[in-house]
Amino acid sequence: MAEATPGYELPLRLFAAFRSIIDEVHAELAREGHPDIRPMHGFVFQAIGIDGTTAVELGARLGVSKQAAGKTIANLEKGGYVERGTDARDARRKIVRLTGKGVEVLDRSARLFETIQTRWAEAIGEDRLAALHADLRTLTPGELFQLDTPGWFGADR
Repeated sequence: MAEATPGYELPLRLFAAFRSIIDEVHAELAREGHPDIRPMHGFVFQAIGIDGTTAVELGARLGVSKQAAGKTIANLEKGGYVERGTDARDARRKIVRLTGKGVEVLDRSARLFETIQTRWAEAIGEDRLAALHADLRTLTPGELFQLDTPGWFGADR
């Protein structure tokens, strides 16, 4: 009979798998001309969404301060990934939107995740990967996109 794995190893292995995938995607994005994109930016792009959002709303969605969100927006704006504008329904509201370059990074990331998943299926078998997906869905019910992860990792929690 196999020896039991210590409980503390489970979150470490899950995080190591997450980190491995994210690091690989970002290394490839850097090779493809996006060296300034960081893991948190994926959460930011998802939180901005297709309709855009304000800095206040972005901070709330990410679980960070308005100032932290504003700094991230400024950096992404310099890189050409987002743009600021006014809300067509309310000119007082300043909206942040993804540019074509930002959407391109999201699309490319999605394809890279698919490539990694295919490679993992080849390594452990499609059935085992499908079972892993099913098991994780069972064990982690609820919202798939935890956009507040950057704030959750923050020191002020």
